[in-house]
Amino acid sequence: MTDHPTRPEADRIPELALDWHRAGRGAVLATVVETWGSAPRQAGSQLVIAGDGAMMGSVSGGCVEGAVILEALEALVDGKARLLRFGVSNDDAFAVGLACGGEIGVLVQPVGEALPEALLADLVEARAARRAVALLVDLEGFGVQLVKAEAATGALAERFCSDRSGVDPDSNLFAGLHNPPLRLMVIGAVHIAQALIPMARMAGFDPVLIDPRGAFGSEARFPGEAILDDWPDVALARLAPDARTAVVTLSHDPKIDDPAILAALASPAFYIGCLGSTRTHAKRQERLRAAGVSETDIARIHGPVGLNVGAKNPAEIAVSILAQIILRLRQG
Repeated sequence: MTDHPTRPEADRIPELALDWHRAGRGAVLATVVETWGSAPRQAGSQLVIAGDGAMMGSVSGGCVEGAVILEALEALVDGKARLLRFGVSNDDAFAVGLACGGEIGVLVQPVGEALPEALLADLVEARAARRAVALLVDLEGFGVQLVKAEAATGALAERFCSDRSGVDPDSNLFAGLHNPPLRLMVIGAVHIAQALIPMARMAGFDPVLIDPRGAFGSEARFPGEAILDDWPDVALARLAPDARTAVVTLSHDPKIDDPAILAALASPAFYIGCLGSTRTHAKRQERLRAAGVSETDIARIHGPVGLNVGAKNPAEIAVSILAQIILRLRQG
């Protein structure tokens, strides 16, 4: 078994802010709250700055970081949050990285008075537990609060579903979403998996491969990947698929795929896809009915897996699968 990889430092901005603050280095969170035009980073993107000038993350791809760092260091002194706005004319935009005259709004919050340590610690704890939360900030008075996804209503609930941070124009509240990382659980260490897993990682998923056949799920065939050699139902019970998880079965062996399907159907996984022809999927459905699975649950399964793009080879099939997963994620 290969252990699951940890988040890269660039994805641990709140965690670094808390660590640096507690270490006495001082820490400031800078967050993109709004964008206009062709700004290179979307709302919710973050940069953390320490009092000694260390930094991690990005709010613009480099073109305004210098100005943000200067403001952050001043914020450490006075303890006050501030909202910065940067705009670049079309004539100058390309030179500094805002390709078509983009504009961005950046919220700067020193950890301490403006962003209480206890609230930041609660945010870090929620992220570690894969609980979806939003950090709400009043862009006039800079008051902050943490809201759980299950308590969200209206526009905020829609933001959680669409995974989209931003400002509510009516309330002038910025919602910085902290949804759990997307996960992809692939059952069956076949050729399609060799293409699908790196593609999924590039698209922002955290993939894990599950196959009890050691010769299939080997480090040599999947270098550097997270590999579990448990039976799929055992592995999925351990991994606990949630609403930010996609499950794909590729082994084409009912002894391996069916336990995975049953475990996935018992979870809130947002996508379940199964490799096989239309005839193979019909047989699969009959086995599931015989096992007592409802028609409603059977309808959750995408089979044959992937969008019908005429894919022929393993890489093309992987593209069709990932495209269908993204379609389900973004459009429901």
